[in-house]
Amino acid sequence: MRRRQIAVAGLLGAGLVAGTMSDRPVPPERRAMGGYEVLVGDFHVHSFPGSWGTLAPWDGVIEARRQGFDVVAMTPHNHLWVAKLGRWFAGLVGGPIVLVGEEIVHADYHLIAVGISRTIHPTPRAADAVDEVHRQGGVAIAAHPYAGYWEAWDAEARAKLDGAEVVRPDAQSIPALAEDLRRFYASAPLTAIGSSDWRGLSRLGYTRTYVFARERTEAGVLEALREGRTVVYDRGRPLGDPALIRLAGENGGLPSGVPEMPEPGAARLFSRLAAVLGLLALVLMNDWAQTPSRS
Repeated sequence: MRRRQIAVAGLLGAGLVAGTMSDRPVPPERRAMGGYEVLVGDFHVHSFPGSWGTLAPWDGVIEARRQGFDVVAMTPHNHLWVAKLGRWFAGLVGGPIVLVGEEIVHADYHLIAVGISRTIHPTPRAADAVDEVHRQGGVAIAAHPYAGYWEAWDAEARAKLDGAEVVRPDAQSIPALAEDLRRFYASAPLTAIGSSDWRGLSRLGYTRTYVFARERTEAGVLEALREGRTVVYDRGRPLGDPALIRLAGENGGLPSGVPEMPEPGAARLFSRLAAVLGLLALVLMNDWAQTPSRS
């Protein structure tokens, strides 16, 4: 049994080393136009624990850097400490910008609060939650505002919002959901946000936001979000500030889809195979250990 354990450990270790060595991140691309830095952002990212995320906050930071993001907002459900841990780790390893945020989860609405410092507890009225976000100097974004949430987002609440998710992965293949997002976005002057609602299993930034910031800082990002300086793409169609859409078109355009990750090479394929075989061997070893001896 000892030799089997060593063999399994060696297989898993070899897979880990091969996967790490073959991991090739999407290279970040600096874009500047019209006096703005165009930053790639995702403002709805979850981590474990606290919001059904499957990866730790430092994993989220590493994945955001791997995918070439300039800024992400970590938004655990109804608390901030995971987001603060993610921001600390990002500063330790060198980016991307991590905005401390929270998804304020209420039975009638969900609200993304970014750029805040204290936990905001759900309130019966969405408008009051938005007010608290603003009192902390943060930005308030309606999360997945599908028709079932519209009653909570009354005229007062919509007038106070800074932005709304208008493009999301779950709406890309369901026309009715996509129409809900577009109608909500058009119902008030709102900043266009493309978010992934990432939890570790899907692709971070499957939908993303291009932020036209005057400076590459947290303050610069928050200012741009408040002033509506964003562009997002819905199946190749741009949404957001019309002047910025024109500016982007005059400067070669922006990628309207998700950048393709490099094709896996031999080392990556070996890493995946080694991981599967190693885990299978662990299961079999457990079965062997529990099988009564016939001696």
